[in-house]
Amino acid sequence: MTTLTTNSIANSKPTAPVRDEIRTFIILTALLVAVPISGLYPFFVMNALCLALFACAFNLLIGYGGLLSFGHAVFLGTAGYITAHALKVWTVSPELGIVLGVAASTALGVVTGLVAIRRQGIYFSMITLALSQLVYFIYLEAPFTHGEDGIQGVPQGKLFAFIDLTNPIVLYYVVLAVFLAGFFLIYRSINSPFGEVLKSIRENEPRAISLGYKTDHYKLLAFILSAGLAGLAGAMKVFVAQNASLTDVYWTMSGEVVLITLLGGLGTVFGPVVGAFIIAAMQEYLASFGQWVLVIQGTIFVICVLTFRRGIVGEVAHYFKMSL
Repeated sequence: MTTLTTNSIANSKPTAPVRDEIRTFIILTALLVAVPISGLYPFFVMNALCLALFACAFNLLIGYGGLLSFGHAVFLGTAGYITAHALKVWTVSPELGIVLGVAASTALGVVTGLVAIRRQGIYFSMITLALSQLVYFIYLEAPFTHGEDGIQGVPQGKLFAFIDLTNPIVLYYVVLAVFLAGFFLIYRSINSPFGEVLKSIRENEPRAISLGYKTDHYKLLAFILSAGLAGLAGAMKVFVAQNASLTDVYWTMSGEVVLITLLGGLGTVFGPVVGAFIIAAMQEYLASFGQWVLVIQGTIFVICVLTFRRGIVGEVAHYFKMSL
């Protein structure tokens, strides 16, 4: 009896990879909490956090499910449009606007997933791209989106009727809290039995099927969860930028999130966060170069692919024998 109890306690202790990830998460959280007193521009960090959550949602799909979506921006943009319209036209509360935006992107994820999951590989990717372009042209012509002008001057309001989002510091901590909550949900998902099945499907889907798993169901759930979290990033982005535009729906945003994930480290927990901050920093501080920003980004991407095959975080984790 004593032996069983001792073994149970020993087995309940966090493994080395989990300890590495927990320590990194604590350090990351501490750094982000200290941003307002560090002198960094809060708008830049908030924008990077929204981009990071979007990239983490995308990484859940490709890094752990092995599904490459070329149209993931449609969920980011859909939530943004619905949230912005609800706040400005329907004058709903911020929390309800966020819920409506996430619900819309999740519903779109269900429809897109049901169509796309039937195919694999490049066919899956092409279907997601085609559907995202279809939605893009719908939003281009839809009256409520205001076409190329987008929805401007979105009111920020008060969250739960007492949290004033017009205060930049308050808004920053709200965005940070949402990011950490979304990040933790993704982390728990990939380290749950659901996540283990996803990884087995990524590695060898026929074998997972032979073991009795309904792989299409797991892939569809991962797709829907990823779409909902991407929508959460899009809804929060509305409060930061106070607008919703076609930029967040266009295929270039889907390409950008692929770049972010590969740059940070595909299939790593913290890779998309690092990649998002690097891309956001380049967009912010290299803006004076105009269209040359894209050339610089492409050059950096090529260099990173050639020198960091596992991504920046992947190479660091491999070098120090850590799990990140």
